[in-house]
This record gives sequence, structure tokens and C-alpha cells, in this order.
Amino acid sequence: MKKIYHLANCGTCQRILKEVDAVKKKAVLQDIKTEPITPAQLDEMKKLAGSYEALFSRKAIKYRSMGLAEKELTEKDYRKLILEEYTFLKRPVAIVGDQIFIGNIKTSVAGLKSAL
Repeated sequence: MKKIYHLANCGTCQRILKEVDAVKKKAVLQDIKTEPITPAQLDEMKKLAGSYEALFSRKAIKYRSMGLAEKELTEKDYRKLILEEYTFLKRPVAIVGDQIFIGNIKTSVAGLKSAL
């Protein structure tokens, strides 16, 4: 399976999708704004990533506005927040077979490019 969770209106996501040639390599794309991730999909991501925290974006605007920076969050909190608000998922998240690539750091993008 080759699946990439992204935001269609995110310039960084679009640049990465183009860079890794996601469409030509027949990766299934899921825009998490128009097609929210399901609990089962998030649980699969967690299984591959090791934790919900690894999937959680602290760069989301709501992270500070909700006062989450001052709170001690648990794995249960991370899961709940990601399911409630798509902006809390680091993007893009790509699953290729049993490998997961999270976010836009160079090593993650390079790994995804070679895995596809």
C-alpha cells in the first residue's frame, strides 16, 4: 500500500508530493481536510510511528491558542486532538508498505522518495 495523508491547500505538502512524484508512482492521496482520517487510520499510523506524539504537530496555530503548550499531554490526548482537528497531524504522513514517513524534514522526504 502507498498512501499519503496531506492537505491540498498546503504549499509544502504540494511541493513534497511533486518532488516524490506521488501521482506517477500511484500513491493514494487523502486530503485530510475534505476526507478526515479515521480512528483506524490513525491507529495504524501510531503502530508504525511508535506513538501518537510522533504524529502530532506542535506548529499548528491551535496548539498555542488552545493553551496546549502549557499542558502535559498524554498519548490519549494526542490521539483525541488529532482526530478532532486535522491541523494537529504532522503533514504529510506517508505509508509505504510497513514504513511510515512523517512531516516535511529532508530525511523523511528523501526516505519517502526512495520508498515510492
